[in-house]
Amino acid sequence: MCGVVGVISELPIPERDVLAMRHALAHRGPDDSGLVRTVCGTVGHTRLSILDVGSNGHQPMMTDDGRFTLVYNGELYNDAEIRDELAALGVVFKTKCDTETVLQALAHWGMGARHKLRGMYAFGLIDTKDRVCLLARDAMGIKPMYTARVAGVAGAMVFASEIRAVLEHPKIEARPDQVTMSAYLSTIRPEFGTRTMFEGVTGLAPGEWSLYSTSDFSVLDHGSCWDTDSGSVVESGDTRSVIEDSVVRHLRTDVPMCALLSGGLDSSIIAKVAMDQLGELNTFCAGARVAGFDDDFVMAREVSEYLGTRHTEVVVDSGMFVQRWRSMIDTIGVPMSTPNEVAIYEVCAALRSEGFKVALSGEGADELFGGYEMPMVQARAFVDSVVGGDSVAGAFHLQSNAWVNDQAKPMLMRSGWLERVQADGELRGWYQSSFDALRERAADSMQAHLAFHRRMNLPNLLRRLDTASMLSSVEGRTPFADRVVAGYAESLPMGRKFVSGNECGTKIALREAFADVLPASVVSRPKASFPLPFQEWIGGVGGLLERSGFAREFFKDEAVEAVLGDVSGHWNLAWPMLNLAIWGERWWGDGDVVDEVFDLALVGS
Repeated sequence: MCGVVGVISELPIPERDVLAMRHALAHRGPDDSGLVRTVCGTVGHTRLSILDVGSNGHQPMMTDDGRFTLVYNGELYNDAEIRDELAALGVVFKTKCDTETVLQALAHWGMGARHKLRGMYAFGLIDTKDRVCLLARDAMGIKPMYTARVAGVAGAMVFASEIRAVLEHPKIEARPDQVTMSAYLSTIRPEFGTRTMFEGVTGLAPGEWSLYSTSDFSVLDHGSCWDTDSGSVVESGDTRSVIEDSVVRHLRTDVPMCALLSGGLDSSIIAKVAMDQLGELNTFCAGARVAGFDDDFVMAREVSEYLGTRHTEVVVDSGMFVQRWRSMIDTIGVPMSTPNEVAIYEVCAALRSEGFKVALSGEGADELFGGYEMPMVQARAFVDSVVGGDSVAGAFHLQSNAWVNDQAKPMLMRSGWLERVQADGELRGWYQSSFDALRERAADSMQAHLAFHRRMNLPNLLRRLDTASMLSSVEGRTPFADRVVAGYAESLPMGRKFVSGNECGTKIALREAFADVLPASVVSRPKASFPLPFQEWIGGVGGLLERSGFAREFFKDEAVEAVLGDVSGHWNLAWPMLNLAIWGERWWGDGDVVDEVFDLALVGS
């Protein structure tokens, strides 16, 4: 895993600008760094060395003729197949690093390479002959890529692995995006579509490949590997063989590897396959030692003993949670989505301290194989009874999963805000158009609802894993969030994924495929994911809503007072409101206010 940055312009670029951006990504790549200037711009890289860890993997990487320069963040899981195909074309490889494979694939196939690459990636490629820059992101959205434009005569296009690095460019001002702020209250996702929390800073969509002119930054070509990487990509084999193949491909590394183990079905499957292949495995579990929230510890310990792994438990308490919550927002520069980002960070920090640089994780199984019971039950009821059906499906998903729903927003937000964001019109439109596109391809309405859940939920979970793990300089790998696994899962009938009213009615194909190699208690276990009692833990910092000028500008006084009256009881309001307050003060307000509130909370924890 790595960090990539670039400033694309055919005019002179101060090197210090790119160096400042690259420095903001040091945690993503502490092992090496590089910078290359070309006639089309300057690109930089920070490296977390995983494959061919010596100097062979140094980036930016250039072709021998100097035409193509690549900065790449990711791992390629069909590296051998791509190399064989390129070797047949006469390519002679100098390294074992997949960066060279991607570079040669792009040099030979250009945009067509998007149909061939199986892996997680985000990259920038400069072609000095055609004067173009290609930016791309993998189909599942595992690796991030953000862009912004510098206006004016000395214009430029900036790209980076993280928003904070983009904002390090001296000519890009940090301004809040009001539309996304309002959307965050509903979804607790700091992005939707290509919009981010910052005006003018956009993210590439999962699967997006865009070719830009380096003279005026116009889009010369645009494609997506989303469609070709999903339903049309189906390999022969049963569920077990498809999953085992993906896990085995994800085991390639030249550095120590481990696995995150919650004791749930998904992580247990990965740990089982990895243990069979490697013969030994370290597993890690994070959680709270609080009654009602410690099931992961119990179940993970049971699975570890069953498989024979070396197991470590990482305990998250209230003080640690409060401290990390604030510091992570400071570092990544955006509000937190789910509270268990803290648990992911802590477990990654712990495993890194023990010498591991790669961790396997179970993201993707629920979205692909129907693992979330309540959303699926709601979708089934919607399909069976709601008048209007598909034409109002977007609004259904938005409201049924909202943290702050349509009825609460006018009571929460100050007069004028909802008018400025047109009552979330863009968010609503995006939800519906996204569903419509998926419904056209889906076999039936329930398959469309599951595909929509994947489209909305999975990129945020993968962004969460990437952010939390890379803060500890750890590469998170997700064998379920894989293009072939996704294609196979979409080919299954709904009855192989979810059946309403069944005691084990979620992820049916996965449960059956691995029932004979895992404890029965794991095969029948309901969904759980690093649960934390955050509702109780956030109460100590509720006073920030009263003291934050940013929050007071956005939220009504009576709403703040109501939440302060029972922060834990109003956790669905307090969590997004407090995150916005911390974020707003970090960029445009008074950091001392946040320090004082959090210091008091830590004393009382």
